Amino acid sequence: MSDYKLANPAPLGLLAFGVSTVILNLHNEGLFALNSMVLAMGIAFGGLAQIIVGIMEYRRGNTFGTVAFASYGFFWWSLVLTLLMPGMSFFGAVAPANSIAMAAYFIMWGIFTFALFFGTLKTNRALQFVFMSLAILFFLLAAKELLGNPVWFGVITGIEGIMCGASAIYLGVAEVINEANNKDILPIGVVKNAENN
Repeated sequence: MSDYKLANPAPLGLLAFGVSTVILNLHNEGLFALNSMVLAMGIAFGGLAQIIVGIMEYRRGNTFGTVAFASYGFFWWSLVLTLLMPGMSFFGAVAPANSIAMAAYFIMWGIFTFALFFGTLKTNRALQFVFMSLAILFFLLAAKELLGNPVWFGVITGIEGIMCGASAIYLGVAEVINEANNKDILPIGVVKNAENN
């Protein structure tokens, strides 16, 4: 059996998550209505790409990467289905999710993300920021639903979501550039204990 190096799939997953998150939160900010572009990005880049990355992380033996990327890929698919199912005759008469249901949905994702945050503590500061800001985003989305989706709160939520997505984009690009140059060009705040492991 010949030795070969497996590529690091994490940057693809981070970029898929980050770009899709920024686009969704530009909508949350009110720059454009929820449209086919947002949903298509959720299905393809946010969803499918992250699920594929989760499978690739499994092949590399990375449990955290497998769980995180596959879960958020399926999050995107579940979000798109939640929005589209009530209008699809294939599923019969499915009631749209009300604000309480959507708040519960976002709260559960917030709890899940906050739990995963503790898995980042020995990695790097950039990944810690991605997960903590994502947990905050989910809780803000839940609060937005419970407040009746006021425009002003949507703007706040959108700004926080754009920061979260942008941090994932930065980390994804940093991992690609740093690996391509075989040195740290873009800092990600490596935790000292992680270097010694």
